[in-house]
Amino acid sequence: MSEQLELATFAGGCFWCMVSPFDEQPGIKEVVSGYTGGHKENPTYEEVCSDTTGHYEAVQITFDPSVFPYTKLLEIFWQQIDPTDAGGQFNDRGLSYRTAIFYHNEEQKEQAEKSKEKLAASGRFQKPIVTEILPAKEFYRAEESHQHYYKKNSFHYNLYKEGSGRAPFIRKTWQKGKSEDELRKELTPMQFEVTRRNGTEPPFRNEYWDNEKEGIYVDIISGEPLFSSRDKYDAGCGWPSFTKPIRRFEIEEKLDTSYGMRRIEVRSKTSDAHLGHVFDDGPGPDHARYCINSAALRFIPKEKLEEEGYGEFAGLFK
Repeated sequence: MSEQLELATFAGGCFWCMVSPFDEQPGIKEVVSGYTGGHKENPTYEEVCSDTTGHYEAVQITFDPSVFPYTKLLEIFWQQIDPTDAGGQFNDRGLSYRTAIFYHNEEQKEQAEKSKEKLAASGRFQKPIVTEILPAKEFYRAEESHQHYYKKNSFHYNLYKEGSGRAPFIRKTWQKGKSEDELRKELTPMQFEVTRRNGTEPPFRNEYWDNEKEGIYVDIISGEPLFSSRDKYDAGCGWPSFTKPIRRFEIEEKLDTSYGMRRIEVRSKTSDAHLGHVFDDGPGPDHARYCINSAALRFIPKEKLEEEGYGEFAGLFK
């Protein structure tokens, strides 16, 4: 392994749900689902789920700390789990679904302990933080059918994440809320209609559908980074279209059965703003087309990223 790359290992319950938050972030080279922490060599999924191996379901991340530091990985990890649950995660119960941070060196251990202390002191949770911080052990790659499950079986994955209780918990715990009155004052009528009333702006008559400048698109309410111009393309539909989010953990995908259709709605996780929908007719390897309302976005050109506090994304355009 290159000296510039490091490993991070996290157990957060079902490993299906722990890949997409980290996957395809700047500086992250690989995210692998697997088993660790137990005594059985080369365990199978069925053996781990039987709670006889001592293993946790986990993900192992290969990353470049100069681009995406370990402290940011920890922030993402805490926002995917219920760290007060010692018996599993959401509907998944048992030893294999416990949460843990497996550190690979003393620096990671120190950073993990500090982040746990910070979370406990934040007052966000009323119960004690029980997620363990443990030394890394042998990591066994899971069966291929479990790798990047959120891509291979996206429809079932989204139903599972919602139905298991994980997605609602994340929305309730981490979204940055503002009152309806505050948002009415801050947003234009179209921005409010789209983000708060699940509206749709007119095609070809919106701000960014034909924007060709380089930069990133952020949540109009929370300011969280959502999409990059590097992943934007002209889908011919009249709305901004992207092949993927810039940060998957900022995006929530939900089944939408309105108007007698079955679609996957896209929402911002931090603000719970309606953004648009994702379809499977895109040009990329995942065939995803994120069809997004301009009214839900604010564009930050690449030359203003540092000035606006988004300097970590400047490397995308070098």
